[in-house]
Amino acid sequence: MNTRIEKDSLGEMPVPAEALYGASTQRAVLNFPVSGQPVPYPIIHAYGLIKWAAARVHQDLGLLAEDKAALIEEAALEVAAGKLDDHFVVDIYQTGSGTSTNMNVNEVIANRACQIAGRAIGSKDPVHPNDHVNMGQSSNDTFPTAIHLAVAQELQNGLLPVLKNLQLGLAQKAEEFWEVLKIGRTHLMDATPVRLGQEFKGYARQMEHGVDRVHKALKTLAELPLGGTAVGTGLNCHPEFAIRAIALLTDKTGLPFREAGDHFEAQAAKDALVEVSGQLKVIATSLFKIANDIRWLGSGPQCAIGEISLPATQPGSSIMPGKVNPVMCESLMQVCARVFGNDATVTWCAASGNFELNVMMPALAAALLESITLMANAGRLFQERCIQGIEARTQRCNEMIEQSLALVTGLNSKIGYDKASVIAKESARTGTPVRQLCLQRLAELGITEEELNEALDPARMCAPDAAMVGAGGG
Repeated sequence: MNTRIEKDSLGEMPVPAEALYGASTQRAVLNFPVSGQPVPYPIIHAYGLIKWAAARVHQDLGLLAEDKAALIEEAALEVAAGKLDDHFVVDIYQTGSGTSTNMNVNEVIANRACQIAGRAIGSKDPVHPNDHVNMGQSSNDTFPTAIHLAVAQELQNGLLPVLKNLQLGLAQKAEEFWEVLKIGRTHLMDATPVRLGQEFKGYARQMEHGVDRVHKALKTLAELPLGGTAVGTGLNCHPEFAIRAIALLTDKTGLPFREAGDHFEAQAAKDALVEVSGQLKVIATSLFKIANDIRWLGSGPQCAIGEISLPATQPGSSIMPGKVNPVMCESLMQVCARVFGNDATVTWCAASGNFELNVMMPALAAALLESITLMANAGRLFQERCIQGIEARTQRCNEMIEQSLALVTGLNSKIGYDKASVIAKESARTGTPVRQLCLQRLAELGITEEELNEALDPARMCAPDAAMVGAGGG
């Protein structure tokens, strides 16, 4: 491999000749060959925006020459656009402050700026990675700022649209299935009838709450630690830098960021990110419940519940012809399990902040961003390849209502609990449906056939929503 020699504070270091990074990054590559996974690119892209904003503000403040600022801005925007991703090679499991990644960014931008200026890579002329690209900054305030930026953008542009679309898809199914009556279930046992649309309306409401939780998470991420530099005091940082740079970041992303109310809290603690992870865990809990219910409702389909039909996306068995499995539900449920684990990782990492700095930020950020990406991808596929194609098996639903002992509950107000219990027990013993038994004993029960049919009407039992015209009513 062809190399060039670069220098940092520890001395000379051979670096791949074509790499835009320098000695500090190469040391990190050698120190941390842990997972083979680089820091997630959304953080790198966010870092590009931070360095772009910093150069522009420092030029406006008269601290950075116009030509240097222009070069940094051009190179930083290339980083933000993902054009230089191949040059970001530091493993997730590195220095806990993210210093190696900050220097990776500084070196790539500086070398790319030199390249744009027609100078040799590694010359540090006209742009120096520390003096110019990192001016007024520290890894300790820029890395957590990059996390907030990255997570907020992934939530806004990735997960939020998926949850909104899933909520809409479930609401549409709720309306489509509103007239389908089926048996309810509690404790996995038969309960009184419900509308299939009521079940799906409940799922849609869960996703509506999920959308609200993403908005809460975005609000939590709004405060940025930028400007605190090493320990939160803002040493070597112009007093106007943070507010000006954050204003540029807000304009660039369309997200309402603001300077942290207390830089010591913002740098020492990662409570905001724990809160975001908690919101993601709740959303994953909702998704797991919905996916699990749907696979049960479609189970069988001949020899189990089978009240809905799921889309056939792929053969379900290598040995059983014709078998089709609820694979989209299973995929989503596994993603949710991963999100639960990632939440534990985020919690442990955030709890490990000592004094003025958290030292487990890269792993925290990777876990959080993985949760967002996985849920966005799996949620989109779940809507497109499962929810959208679900059909109600109306005849099956009607048959199961008539076979259920729970139907007798509608007679409580007519004949009393004790007599209704006798009917239920005899139905269970003989296999005779509740309605048929009651028709044979109308005189004994003291009710008319009309009263019986009214009491055993499944639609009447679906109150209070029975009078709703559609799933959006009430």
